[in-house]
Amino acid sequence: MSLAALDALGLDEVWWLVSPGNPLKPAKGMGPLDARLGAARAMARRSRIRPTAIEAQLRTRHTIDTVRKLVRRFPKRRFVWIMGADIIGEFHRWRDWRRLSSLVPIAVVVRPGYTGLVGASPASAWLRRFVRHLGEPNDWTRWRPPALVLLHVRPDPTSATAIRRASPDWYRQFSNQAATRAALKRRLP
Repeated sequence: MSLAALDALGLDEVWWLVSPGNPLKPAKGMGPLDARLGAARAMARRSRIRPTAIEAQLRTRHTIDTVRKLVRRFPKRRFVWIMGADIIGEFHRWRDWRRLSSLVPIAVVVRPGYTGLVGASPASAWLRRFVRHLGEPNDWTRWRPPALVLLHVRPDPTSATAIRRASPDWYRQFSNQAATRAALKRRLP
């Protein structure tokens, strides 16, 4: 998903925000932050994807708070929020989602099986009037939010849930609390 968005939107890099805890998901079954960050780094190795635990450093729990702080902290950067089409179905449950939509453009990666959610959710109904097309003359960095672009990509059958189910102790190979503490202290450029 991230690599497709990098290419389609002409991004310099993608930041993976490895969350200390998603308020909409149960903590049970979630690996420790250091393990998830380690796994993300292993997956992103040698790409323009930068896994980070900056939410723990910023002490934010909700995306709206994280994005507000990132926009303030990095005023010379232009951000776009990237999410899968499976998330748009619950986007209306996110804290202050309309405000988030007005802070940064949103790219929704559409995968087979989730196309109905893109059009059927309450957030989609509200965002529909702000849909932009990749072929428009202005690139996304010039779009004034709210702006939504749908990215249709070749499907990736990988399922994080299935990976966790197949190997419940997956996180042990990535656990390194010292590395996580160092990463939290490090500042992104």
